[in-house]
Amino acid sequence: MSEEQIRRIQMIIEAALLAAGKPLNLDQLRELFSEEERPARQVMEHALSQLEQACEDRSYTLCKVSSGYRFQIREDYARWVGRLFEEKPQRYSRALLETLALIAYRQPITRGEIEDIRGVTVSSNIIRTLMEREWVRVVGHKDVPGRPAMYATTRQFLDYFNMTSLEQLPPLSEIRDLEEIGREVEQKIQAEIQFDDPKSVPEDRDDDSGDDHNESISGTVH
Repeated sequence: MSEEQIRRIQMIIEAALLAAGKPLNLDQLRELFSEEERPARQVMEHALSQLEQACEDRSYTLCKVSSGYRFQIREDYARWVGRLFEEKPQRYSRALLETLALIAYRQPITRGEIEDIRGVTVSSNIIRTLMEREWVRVVGHKDVPGRPAMYATTRQFLDYFNMTSLEQLPPLSEIRDLEEIGREVEQKIQAEIQFDDPKSVPEDRDDDSGDDHNESISGTVH
């Protein structure tokens, strides 16, 4: 295939990703072409690789996440782009971050198991918020009295935190406590601005009180 044809494929991919407002995987990108002109997977991967290289000197980058490929603003330009949005950055309590971190590292896990580890009751509002943001879902019920729901993270969770798999989470051996896990999650939240604007859902705090739960952590600027 000629360089001109590869370049045309790159332009089509670029236009589709800018218009989609969500990640597109390789198969979805190939479906943009008619059956007669559809490039082979190897050709598409080559075009994506070249497109990624072409973004090296731009303010945005081509990023591969769990759901596919997307363009997103580089972190260096977040402070300026963030001024386009009137809404203030989403804020997350330490309680929510600890709950999310425990689900990510211990999944599948029940609410009761989270409460045993944290030593406090997990607010229903926190679980609801995580599920409404589509970061967490119910994957089954534990075979014990009451059959409590078991929670796990979703593909949207990986997409939001710029990961392709859970293997990209920092190893637990490198993390001393839940507060440090919260900081790791916070860094993921603040990593980079996306072109698409995820729906914002207000976050509620734990029912338990304490000074540590009054410390809010800023999320990604949208």
